Amino acid sequence: MVFTATLCSSFTSAPSSSSRYSFSATPSYCAFPPRRIATPRMGPSPAQAQAQAQSKEAKLWGGRFKEGVTDAVERFTESISFDKQLYKQDIKGSRAHASMLAHQGLISASDRDSILEGLEEIEKLIENGEFNWRADREDVHMNIEAALTDMIGEPAKKLHTARSRNDQVLTDFRLWCRDAIDGILVSMKQLQVSLLTLALRNEGLIVPGYTHLQRAQPVLLQHLLLAYVEEIERDAGRLVDCRARMNFCPLGACALAGTGLPIDRFMTSEALGFTAPLRNSIDAVSDRDFVLEFLSANAITAVHLSRLGEEWVLWASEEFGFITPSDSVSTGSSIMPQKKNPDPMELVRGKSARVIGDLVTLLTLCKGLPHAYNRDLQEDKEPVFDSVKTILGMLEVSAEFALNISFNRERIQKALPAGHLDATTLADYLVNKGVPFRTSHDIAGKSVALCTLKNCQLLDLSLDELRSINPVFEEDVYDFLGVENAIQKFVSYGSTGSACVASQIDYWMKKLEMK
Repeated sequence: MVFTATLCSSFTSAPSSSSRYSFSATPSYCAFPPRRIATPRMGPSPAQAQAQAQSKEAKLWGGRFKEGVTDAVERFTESISFDKQLYKQDIKGSRAHASMLAHQGLISASDRDSILEGLEEIEKLIENGEFNWRADREDVHMNIEAALTDMIGEPAKKLHTARSRNDQVLTDFRLWCRDAIDGILVSMKQLQVSLLTLALRNEGLIVPGYTHLQRAQPVLLQHLLLAYVEEIERDAGRLVDCRARMNFCPLGACALAGTGLPIDRFMTSEALGFTAPLRNSIDAVSDRDFVLEFLSANAITAVHLSRLGEEWVLWASEEFGFITPSDSVSTGSSIMPQKKNPDPMELVRGKSARVIGDLVTLLTLCKGLPHAYNRDLQEDKEPVFDSVKTILGMLEVSAEFALNISFNRERIQKALPAGHLDATTLADYLVNKGVPFRTSHDIAGKSVALCTLKNCQLLDLSLDELRSINPVFEEDVYDFLGVENAIQKFVSYGSTGSACVASQIDYWMKKLEMK
């Protein structure tokens, strides 16, 4: 059986007369006209290519080239469509570089002033939306430098002295990532404040604690919310550590080998707020470990937020019914009028995949690159921009959601008896009576089995019934049974006991400057 591009076929036997569609066991041609296969577009003729090249602006790097790149290559290699986000950092780096060149006598003070004035004007144009970004100028660096040359002429041609785009882009990128970390840290604190505010609104509320998504032990809701506050604090710590390792200056490393000109890398490093210049010029322009560490920290944060989202999505379901989001943080269904969905937290859970994917993209990008710079590394920007934008959105909406949910105390109270949450506390009671823990565990397990048989709670068992399991039980056992009593028995540091949680609340209120 032979098929062509215009052939339709089926492989069924003859249909019944009631069949809506008619099929044939033998192939048949479609009623559609044959599709025309477009002839591949050939490149321009030599004469056309020469005319195109002559009509284009000469590249700043074009001295050794006799002809310009094709339109397809230009479209494929440009990065201005996304790296223009680095304009502030690029201008900042150029200001520091120009000032250093003048200080070292490599350009005149007059040239420096012209450059600084021109850069200030370009920055204003960009911020006012009046700057003409050109794809034929490839990237943010050459757009700004070419515009500066158009504006002030010859002095602008001296700005790139003792500088390559290799060290220039790394300087911009480190500055951008540094600023991004500072912004993320602010958003992290805002989420912590929102979670602590939610905890303060629900003092004393006991909820079931889960392991394996099965009822485990009673915990204070405040204790659970503070668990997320702690996780975000470690997320913030990772970013602070990442920022410290990131904060070294590549400017002056040039293409890879440094320069024979008498520049002062320490001067530019200090002017840009870096700790010091990077020691090795090859390392300075080739490695992206600072980006990998940044994206790794973001990915861990995203996982924490995804877990928070999962928990709240579950708790908002009819099956749990523990929380009710307000209308302001919920969405509906286009077909089911009764639906009220916690979509923001579902998307927090979903968008974590993007942040994790951004990290994997960069790891894959970097894994096979020889030293020093390779053009592959142009592809490091978009995953970072996406990761930062996504994690900021996740943090913001999580904080917003936390301030717009209420806990259904009555529903939670009704749910607490199920699962024998006080069984471990019963085992602790027996340990206090001198019973070895493994034996205590066995006795408590048999007590739960009796409750299951009688369809009751541990608190409902009579003293005689308990003593039928083991004579060690006394009347004081009832001080350990029931979730309210169980909560009061937790005394270890960091536990869910009322006094312990109150101490944790006090610590975080001071740390987050809420009192």
